[in-house]
Amino acid sequence: MTERSNAKLVAIGAPGAVADTRGRPLLDLRISVMDRCNFRCPYCMPRETFGEGYRFLPAAERLSFEEISRLARLFAAEGVRKIRLTGGEPLLRTGIADLVGELSSIDEISDLALTTNGVLLAQHAAELRAQGLSRVTVSLDSIDPVTFRRMSGGFDGLERVLDGIRAALEAGLAPVKVNAVVQRGVNDSEALELARHFRGTGVVVRFIEYMDVGNRNHWRRELVVPSQELRDAIAAAWPLRPLAPAQPGEVAERYAYADGAGEVGFISSVTQPFCGGCTRARLSSDGVFYTCLFAAAGTDFRARLRAGADDAELRALIRAVWRRREDRYSELREAAPEAARPRKVEMYYIGG
Repeated sequence: MTERSNAKLVAIGAPGAVADTRGRPLLDLRISVMDRCNFRCPYCMPRETFGEGYRFLPAAERLSFEEISRLARLFAAEGVRKIRLTGGEPLLRTGIADLVGELSSIDEISDLALTTNGVLLAQHAAELRAQGLSRVTVSLDSIDPVTFRRMSGGFDGLERVLDGIRAALEAGLAPVKVNAVVQRGVNDSEALELARHFRGTGVVVRFIEYMDVGNRNHWRRELVVPSQELRDAIAAAWPLRPLAPAQPGEVAERYAYADGAGEVGFISSVTQPFCGGCTRARLSSDGVFYTCLFAAAGTDFRARLRAGADDAELRALIRAVWRRREDRYSELREAAPEAARPRKVEMYYIGG
């Protein structure tokens, strides 16, 4: 396994940005605004667990928009330059465009993005763009209706997702990206068709290796389709040439179609861990600060906010937590027996 160098990340970190024990600056903040979702994807929120009786967070336990905006400004003061709104499904949060407007007014933030399953995107895209959203990523694992239904947990909404992608393009939420999690024996045979569908449209498809996020997806190493395998298959159909990263801390390896029909990306957390260049912090919808997607525990900011902590105290806590950060789960995954791996926070809770 290889590790991407973080030397350039350290060099481009915002002046005075806090760095962790491995020298990784705090540049990115992912904010989950909603723990609920209208899909029941087997690898994230399987229906057998998240059924009718599952207790999601009551509205009062989620951070308010005012609390989210306040924390975002404090994280920006400590070096964050990019914010991504996630879920669950963030478009289920009433008034989400208002939050986008508040976050887009933070001077230090240069990139404000949102990840969605796309079902509600068509009705929100124009307003999100008008309020300052920079770009959008749509999670879409297949364009085959049968496979889509299977991977979304029984949801018949493929055309609504495709309509949402078109609406995002029309609204100028560019580049529009499609993230596809690829599982052996589930949708790996459809990767070429997914790439074909979006070639020449301006949409960037990124294929993601199936990861052991959370504790309920029954992850096994043999279900992972290595990015190299997918890249070779796509390059055989349409020759590719490598591209440089578009932004600091980018986790996808980018390739352009040699015929000029756009680009495709590969996120290889399992076969090529990129922990050494990870600059991402995560904030759950109930205000817990996590320093890794695979974290087992986090730091409760909601309790401190509601107990009256001032900005100086909260900024000091951000710095202290990040400076202690040692996370490199993906680098250590293969060395640790499954039974010895810690129980991790669920992906729907902190976003992907």
